[in-house]
Amino acid sequence: MTAEPASAQTSTWENGLRERNLIPLWTVMRGMLPPEPTPPAVAHHWRYAEFKSELERAAVEITAEQAERRVLLFENPSYPGESRITATLHAGIQYLLPGETAAQHRHAQSALRFILEGEGAFTEVGGERFSMSAGDLILTPAFQWHGHGNPGNGAVAWLDGLDLPMVRLMGTTFAEFKPPSDGIPKQAEGISRARFGSGMLPTEVTTPSAASPRVHYPYVEARAALASLAAGEPADGVHGYRLAYAHPQTGGPIMPTMAAYLQLLPKGFGGGTYRSTEAFVFCVAEGRGKTTVIGIDGTEKVFEWTKHDHFVIPGWLRFRHKAQNESVLFSFSDRPLQQSMGLWRDARD
Repeated sequence: MTAEPASAQTSTWENGLRERNLIPLWTVMRGMLPPEPTPPAVAHHWRYAEFKSELERAAVEITAEQAERRVLLFENPSYPGESRITATLHAGIQYLLPGETAAQHRHAQSALRFILEGEGAFTEVGGERFSMSAGDLILTPAFQWHGHGNPGNGAVAWLDGLDLPMVRLMGTTFAEFKPPSDGIPKQAEGISRARFGSGMLPTEVTTPSAASPRVHYPYVEARAALASLAAGEPADGVHGYRLAYAHPQTGGPIMPTMAAYLQLLPKGFGGGTYRSTEAFVFCVAEGRGKTTVIGIDGTEKVFEWTKHDHFVIPGWLRFRHKAQNESVLFSFSDRPLQQSMGLWRDARD
């Protein structure tokens, strides 16, 4: 009897290992350890003018009570059926009509809200009410009771950003949908801002909280800070004028898993090419322009954006911004988690 060639014998043996849930590392190691990141997610652009009508239809078809949260999710084309915008981030647009409420619940995931349009609505976090205005950032730290309401006269829309894929990956999701029978202790509106948003801190607080205790970052303040920078110093060659929303007790990121930024691009600004390991989700707060994203294979995607458009740029893809007129971009990313693990890096190419 003729023996099988050594290569065939090896292949048979390796296949037998796999059948017993043992994987020969030498067959997969190069794929696991590429020379640089190769994100499976792709850059993608969602135009507000094209999906706003779908939000309005959802408001007709699905009540707030039926939906629990009336949200259209941004799903990355590389993750069909997974409800994620990048490997680590979840994002969508929530829409609330006048007179509607979204019931209180809480979960292990951390969330942030960037308000797109509408006035008169509120988010309640941990028993404190925060009035919403366009461009405001409102945080929901992990496992804080939170709900929304719209006693105003018009619809309100906002961007939801969560670290949901990270928490699910670790198998640590907990959620509750009924507040305790004795209710959630109420706090006066403005109390967290008085404690943590004035540039002063309570003297009795000694241990910083994991997420920013400020919760509410009004757009009028953040926008004014950018304007002051633009009046007093030259623009950065990549980011224009960019500031990070900060934890008032530490000066670090607003959440352990997510960072948020606001940047001003002057009229005619043409930025250099940039990349970093963090995955960015962008929302256009003001203006008009374009962002060019360069794929791993060198192909380019050009996103011509305007107000309230959204686009995603996975980690380690090169990109550059160009502003047609003065523009403001909000973005959030997974940078804090990467930095805590010693993984974050960037490059100006």
